[in-house]
Amino acid sequence: MTRVAAPRSAAYGSPAELVAAAVEDRSPRAVARLISLVEDDSPWLREISRLLAPRTGRAEVIGVTGAPGVGKSTSTSALVAAYRAAGRRVGVLAVDPSSPFTGGALLGDRVRMTAHTTDPDVYIRSLASRGHLGGLSWATPQALRVLDAAGFDVVLIETVGVGQAEVDIASLADTTLVLLAPGMGDGIQAAKAGILEIADVLVVNKADRPGADDTYRDLTNMVRLSGLTGHGGRGGRPGAGGGVAGADDRWVPRVVRTVAAEGGGVDEVVAAVAAHRGWLAASGELARRRARRAADEIEQIALAALRARFGDVHGTGRLGALADDVVAGRLDPWSAADDLVAALT
Repeated sequence: MTRVAAPRSAAYGSPAELVAAAVEDRSPRAVARLISLVEDDSPWLREISRLLAPRTGRAEVIGVTGAPGVGKSTSTSALVAAYRAAGRRVGVLAVDPSSPFTGGALLGDRVRMTAHTTDPDVYIRSLASRGHLGGLSWATPQALRVLDAAGFDVVLIETVGVGQAEVDIASLADTTLVLLAPGMGDGIQAAKAGILEIADVLVVNKADRPGADDTYRDLTNMVRLSGLTGHGGRGGRPGAGGGVAGADDRWVPRVVRTVAAEGGGVDEVVAAVAAHRGWLAASGELARRRARRAADEIEQIALAALRARFGDVHGTGRLGALADDVVAGRLDPWSAADDLVAALT
């Protein structure tokens, strides 16, 4: 009897085999395994990252953020359907909050995306925030690299939904969608600084509800008066419908209405994202944003290494000895900090 060789995704004896299964064979199991290794900070992680690096940089990365209850998961699912209808492979990273007491997470965003679970060209992964602030998790940037290298054309990143300070997504996504809904606040709330300033596209979801017209008007006026340009900065005046380059060639966010639960307005969101993508490429901003993304990632890895070294120094009692010197007046806090930094580096 002829023996059939096991598929490469069935056994992963090395990082190279695992990466090959995910990238060349497009094995969902291998992709899942890679992301699990990222979350667990595996000893394989450095080698995996080295192998993935030459294969990344092709995926379109779209962030979906907003306060709890605005319909982020429903909107993400509707966007998946729209991109699949266009023949594009789609990956989703949905970040869920972790319990401050048990450390666990419900990972419930996937419940709202069950319509796509049997599609081999859709991969949905929930990530626990594990206490990381800013709306993402520590593993999100590396998980994004996995999906990018595995050949997904579009990667949607859905954030936790913590409110106005949830701005980490701006440093990770090429295009950031900020969702709002009627009844979530008045015009003053809409004008507050913070999360709205990172928007490349503003989406008024649940637009069939009372107050949607007021929310749309407030946001349109806010964009016109404040000169928001997406990811901060000042820009020119929006033209009809918004979403155009300003007088100084900066992007002016478009405001779009949707009823994501019924698929209404989703094509307009996709069109706004495509227009923004075109502007990113033409202006050179895409390269700048990705360079900033890489710089942030390097910084986070370096800081994590320094924190680990700090823990090692703390365990030796050196920090306690320096604290005793400060209390006794033999050393000032700045000099003590310099000594500690010297020990770390």
